[in-house]
Amino acid sequence: MDAAAELFAERGFDAVSVVEIAQRAGVVEKTVFNHFPVKEGLVFEADPPVRAALLDAVRRRPAGESVSAAAGSFVVAAMSGLGSAEAASGVAEMAAVIRGSRTLQVREREILGELTQALAELIAEETSAAPGALEPWLTAHAVLGLYAGLLELARDRVLAGVTGPALTAELLAAGERGLALLQFGLAGYAKRR
Repeated sequence: MDAAAELFAERGFDAVSVVEIAQRAGVVEKTVFNHFPVKEGLVFEADPPVRAALLDAVRRRPAGESVSAAAGSFVVAAMSGLGSAEAASGVAEMAAVIRGSRTLQVREREILGELTQALAELIAEETSAAPGALEPWLTAHAVLGLYAGLLELARDRVLAGVTGPALTAELLAAGERGLALLQFGLAGYAKRR
């Protein structure tokens, strides 16, 4: 993975072959494919850790707390952690690699869609929603929309050179504004004057 990350950072995801990655890592191409069946797996984990943690945050929420509050709070806390010094360089490197590859952008949207579906299914199960009910789907999309928005903001700001406490504060403030919209509704937002 380190060899792949170095090459992707140097030349971009699409310009690097698996053969080159294997050569840089000192292994044969088959070894890379044994661990990563598709090249995108060198960038994105097959089952992102955020999936289990998000679903767990929803399952463990206290009585009386909504899904949007529990999941939204988890998302805000996780995204504000991207301001740490060790995360910032990784975020900047990943942002450049992902934004430089249509293939990776598509895969990231697929992963986000899979996570949204998993959250919607959990909400539907918990609420005994009728098949095809709108509420679980809409709630899951709103929460994951907050996640995607904060991730893109983090990438933008890190690429602009903002890191550390300043980035953490910015992500936290934006996340709290988004969380307020999730919890209290959009009725008052963007009214036409």
